[in-house]
Amino acid sequence: MENKMDMDIIKNLRTVEWLKAEMLMSIASLYELLAKGEEDSKEEVEDLTSNIILLSYLLGKRLGVSYDDINSNLEDKIKLNLIKDHKIEKWYGDLSELLDFIRES
Repeated sequence: MENKMDMDIIKNLRTVEWLKAEMLMSIASLYELLAKGEEDSKEEVEDLTSNIILLSYLLGKRLGVSYDDINSNLEDKIKLNLIKDHKIEKWYGDLSELLDFIRES
């Protein structure tokens, strides 16, 4: 039985390392895309951004954090930044919009 548990731990550690590498590659690809400054990159930005979000959820789960806890913490961070009058909110209203979107989902 202990051998099976050891294998599960090793598998989980390898999965965490793989997810971290995938996350870094997606972030690097996003930086590279933005550095090129191409105008017709909306689909690529959407793909890379959604992949980073997906990998964040999966990595959190492998690290013992539930999807509900991630969402709850995200909502708390948005509310805190609204209270702090974050610049992105002052300039664009993005945080309020995101909070409304999350609550509707």
